[in-house]
Amino acid sequence: MQVHIFRRPPVGRRNLMRIHGCFALLLIAASMPASAAPEVGKSPWGPADEIGRLNLMTAESRAEILKQSDASQAYDLSVDYFVGMPSWHGIGDPRSQYWLTHTPRGTEVDDPMQVGRQANSRVSYTGDAVSMYTHMGTHIDALNHFGLNGQIYNGFSADEHLGDRGWRKAGAETIPLIVARGVLIDVAASQGRAMLPDNYRIRRADLERALMKQTVSLRRGDVVLIRTGRMARFQEGQAFIDKAPGLDMDGARYLVEQGAMVVGADNLSFEAFPSDDPVNYVPVHTYLLAEHGIPIIELAFLEELAKDRVFEFAFIGGSLKFRGASAAPIRPIAFRLVKKPE
Repeated sequence: MQVHIFRRPPVGRRNLMRIHGCFALLLIAASMPASAAPEVGKSPWGPADEIGRLNLMTAESRAEILKQSDASQAYDLSVDYFVGMPSWHGIGDPRSQYWLTHTPRGTEVDDPMQVGRQANSRVSYTGDAVSMYTHMGTHIDALNHFGLNGQIYNGFSADEHLGDRGWRKAGAETIPLIVARGVLIDVAASQGRAMLPDNYRIRRADLERALMKQTVSLRRGDVVLIRTGRMARFQEGQAFIDKAPGLDMDGARYLVEQGAMVVGADNLSFEAFPSDDPVNYVPVHTYLLAEHGIPIIELAFLEELAKDRVFEFAFIGGSLKFRGASAAPIRPIAFRLVKKPE
């Protein structure tokens, strides 16, 4: 039987100092408190608040932005709704459906109003219906869309406030008519591109660079819309959805710090996936909606604003009041701003 004796080589002064340094770093790290897990935000507007940063909009702010606007040209920031439009069917949500409930010839045969065939043949009557996921087309996410630990923004719990007919707090019906200063951040154009590359993650530096090139600054209470250029593929269905660029957490933090009231973009998801929070895996949606009370507009049509280089504008948007829903279609419009007299 052989016995092998292993001797530790002598530790030099330099190596000893390195060991001591590493040990000191470990002690410091161990003494530091673990980063707190994210929690839903508590509204500074009180425990009953359901609209978050939309409280930044006041009668005075609305009047001021309308006073600066030029209504001679309106920009429509909404897309068409149609069967086959891009949506979240890949994760189980329903596609858009459209069907006719009455047609001119069918009404003549069925005579649903009991007015006689002759009257029906003279008066043409068409009726139709739609079925769609609330997060389709140009829409705005309500604050109940994403939460944390069973709660949504301002601490409303699912156990107490979510019934079979939707949320009783922070539903889409609570979103007021939005009249505010709007800012377009054309990230694609700032990089000399028509469209950002697949899977591109929009960071703080991208937003700052684009704003600098546009000579525009963000203000507290703005509606901030980000252009990726992806809207060019909207009619292509799946090609629009796959590998879309979007905002990452670094960019989202910047918008929160700058005081954005509402944020949005021209893509389907707004944010980039997967989340770049490796510890808690908190998506940008959760960070904005649940932690900071900032609604999100998705699938905004920004091409005409970008073409005319309208980076500041009066934003006016009214969403449908779907009671208890997590989102609703919105038809936003934009007006150029008239320069203030010097």
